Amino acid sequence: MFTRRNFLLASATAPIAAAPAPAIKSIERLTIMKGREGGTTWFHPRAGRIPHKSQPVIFMTLQSITGSDVFGHVHWTKSEDLGATWSTPEPIPGFGRTRHPDGMEEGVCDVVPEYHAPTRSIIAMGHNVYYKAGKLTQPSEKRWPVYSVRSADGQWSPLHRLVWEDPEATAMYTSGCSQRITLPGGDLLLALSFGPLGRADRAVTTVRCRFNAGRLEVAATGNRLHLAAGRGLLEPSLATLAGRYYMTIRAEDNHGYVTSSADGLKWNEMQPWRWDDGEAVTMSTTQQRWLPHSDRLLLVYTRKAAENTNVMRWRAPLYVAEVDAERMVLIRASEQIVFPMSGDGVKDPDSVAHHGNFHTTAVTPDVSIVTVGETLPKKGFRGDTLLARIHWSRPNRNVGA
Repeated sequence: MFTRRNFLLASATAPIAAAPAPAIKSIERLTIMKGREGGTTWFHPRAGRIPHKSQPVIFMTLQSITGSDVFGHVHWTKSEDLGATWSTPEPIPGFGRTRHPDGMEEGVCDVVPEYHAPTRSIIAMGHNVYYKAGKLTQPSEKRWPVYSVRSADGQWSPLHRLVWEDPEATAMYTSGCSQRITLPGGDLLLALSFGPLGRADRAVTTVRCRFNAGRLEVAATGNRLHLAAGRGLLEPSLATLAGRYYMTIRAEDNHGYVTSSADGLKWNEMQPWRWDDGEAVTMSTTQQRWLPHSDRLLLVYTRKAAENTNVMRWRAPLYVAEVDAERMVLIRASEQIVFPMSGDGVKDPDSVAHHGNFHTTAVTPDVSIVTVGETLPKKGFRGDTLLARIHWSRPNRNVGA
């Protein structure tokens, strides 16, 4: 007879299941453009993967920065050696500035390029932005997603606006910086941050867009998530794992937020990012990015730490950690530094380059990359453009060779 004593003895002698090996084998860091030394400081470096016969091409958009949220013409560049060398950046037609009769200039920023396999094209999407007298103006009004499509032969389409006639989005709706998902069949799942005139805090949702004849059309809209703190919910990004969808969200209440969905449209109640021991992860109005793998989900982020107490919004160093996808918490023991701080974040915060705007791209089964443009605000917003190769401990089956 199998008694309680036998059960306890069996439990005591049973082998303990080994913890899964770390997802990341190593992190390799490269400086790909040297803006600190002079010339152009390239910011918003965001890349997409283009399949190729021998080795994938990394296609990246980027733009100059000369002040706080003051950006130049959006350019593109490409690498054929996993990010070691890059072509000379070239301007994207229609992604510069247009001068209005009142002296205001309208430009484009926060662009993310992604390859659309069914049409063999690249969809580069950001949002519009306004300047006057060399400074940002109207940061929360009359802004919407804009995009251009680069065909397989390298031709860019005119700049298009993504039309979304929603009564809660009369002030603005944006998808800038956001990671999106290309669904089976070619539809796009986008995460939007939006708000009506007269209300400061924004909400987030997702929309499913059809892509026909080079134009995007909203076909379905998800439920809305709200947070009445500061500007509300900003810069949501999407990932998928094992048939489930995940959204991470920037906020302004010393938290970042996460939620999940079975279909990418109906989202569960969001929760603040926490460690696996239950302690909240302290963040400050800065973005997070998914680093997806076929077996696991990881997050790249900035947070408050002992060494960066005086760095604006704790925007360095840049961290990565594995996610317990079922509980939607960060596994503390897995945390690593993607890009370390460049200076003393306690005694001399002006010496620290900020890493608050970054992106992740799956390139090969063995390598994903993280790209970031440094800025040193007290030194004319100068900074280098950095790339980290994330070498996986086992292949990422979501990516072809």
